Amino acid sequence: MNDRMPALYIGHGAPPLLDDPLWSSQLSGLAADLPRPTAILIISAHWESAPVMLSADQAPLVYDFGGFPERYYRMTYATPAASALAQRVAAMMPADEPVHQHTSRGLDHGAWVPLKIMYPDGDIPVLQMSLPTQDPTRLLRLGERLRPLRDEGVLIIGSGFLTHGLPFLTEFRIDAAAPGWSKDFDTWAGEALARGDVNALASYRSEAPGMPYAHPTVEHYTPLFVTLGAATDPEEPGEQLFEGFWMGLSKRSLQVA
Repeated sequence: MNDRMPALYIGHGAPPLLDDPLWSSQLSGLAADLPRPTAILIISAHWESAPVMLSADQAPLVYDFGGFPERYYRMTYATPAASALAQRVAAMMPADEPVHQHTSRGLDHGAWVPLKIMYPDGDIPVLQMSLPTQDPTRLLRLGERLRPLRDEGVLIIGSGFLTHGLPFLTEFRIDAAAPGWSKDFDTWAGEALARGDVNALASYRSEAPGMPYAHPTVEHYTPLFVTLGAATDPEEPGEQLFEGFWMGLSKRSLQVA
């Protein structure tokens, strides 16, 4: 029997995700079906920093978005201290990859928006790790180093969006039709994930249709490789979740064993 926690790659949406009954119910249902984590380690597209940095306990949330109703900027998500997990993560990194414990950075919306839906009581320690590179090979290695945490009940989450061509969207409704580049990239990624084809997924710049429109910058796609690296076998196809689109962007997510 495998008692490991799974690892996830999820789309995190923008703050209006909190008011979307369909996607909210999908995320809360996913959390209800998982074993209860001892802690959560989340790597969000919205914190790109090298060397690896870790969030601070009890720091205010980061409201790294603009143009939304004021109520989103008053939201809170207080969680227990994750200092023990931070120490554990730091100890797992090799000597040539130091870890910096940030003294004041809290969770950004790539972390707190989905977690506020998945674990609304805020009673599980949450640690955010920065995305230190966009290189798939290095991110796979990072996920592999983190893999033992899953045996300790830690839920590892890569948080991004499988397509994220915001500059090329023409409608900003939750039910907006998906542009061709978003549908094409989503289909390609879904097929590669179903094959467990990590090499193809890593060669997205040259192989994926819909580029560069699907990812004019790639930080919402690359957290996928931390999740794949944390898998027991990165080439064993995981369970694909939440197929469909949100404001024309792919919600497709992944759970790996």
